[in-house]
Amino acid sequence: MNSVVQRIRPWLAKLPVEQFRNPAPVVAVIRLVGPIGHIGALRTGLSLARLAGVIERAFNLLDLKAVALVINSPGGSAVQSALIAKRIRDLATEKNVPVFAFVEDVAASGGYWLACAADEIYANANSIVGSIGVISAGFGFADLIGKIGVQRRVYTAGEKKMILDPFQPEDPDDVERLQNIQREIHANFQAWVRERRGLRLRGLDSELFTGEFWTGTRALELGLIDGIDDVRAHMRQRFGERVKLRPVSAPRSILQRWLGPRTGLDAGMIADSLARGWAEDVIAAAEARALWSRYGL
Repeated sequence: MNSVVQRIRPWLAKLPVEQFRNPAPVVAVIRLVGPIGHIGALRTGLSLARLAGVIERAFNLLDLKAVALVINSPGGSAVQSALIAKRIRDLATEKNVPVFAFVEDVAASGGYWLACAADEIYANANSIVGSIGVISAGFGFADLIGKIGVQRRVYTAGEKKMILDPFQPEDPDDVERLQNIQREIHANFQAWVRERRGLRLRGLDSELFTGEFWTGTRALELGLIDGIDDVRAHMRQRFGERVKLRPVSAPRSILQRWLGPRTGLDAGMIADSLARGWAEDVIAAAEARALWSRYGL
């Protein structure tokens, strides 16, 4: 459809109708909401697989002047954060379109990684921003299974296949290996923030990259964001009162639209959940809840 309109646009511009001669500027709006990664059996988190089509459509809208990312995420997978951010940057460069990020409640950890895909970042004064660090959490059940008389039998080929097994006593060497990986990912995160924010960063590394997080007001002082504003007000100020904000989301089937307001799921997702069992989704929901609760949300 876009290609057809593009071909006839020169003729439309000759008509004595203002909307054809001077079309309103368009800003595509992509909402990036929730934990990042493949969360639970339903795979409900933000991932490139779920967002690739949305991002492509956003950058292909007619009369596009900018893409706005509306972010509300406590973080999650570093890999998916990097993949999503890279796809946004690749298309922004290819299409020569500026990208703006607007933080709602929180853009922390992977959420801030996504925000840095934008050329400029804005937030509410009360938004939570930052948490530039890496975390890994789990449980240890070594004492519990002994008390209840359970024997765990695991057979491996490869001496490190049971690294950090929750049913074995913690091994300091295994912890050190995990922390080495975390330090490497943390270094990549820092490099990304420095690349995208550059000389706008005003805080010391010893403050910015500790995993600490701040309100939007303090984040502005540290150079992590560019201003206190919201998507509608800033886009109108930037592109004029006639600007059209066009939300772009994944297409939904009739069944999805019917089920969505009631459950947020479609029939396939429900069937998949039933087939896999509810336990994985309960654990995933608890993990997602823990991500949000770190920021008081």
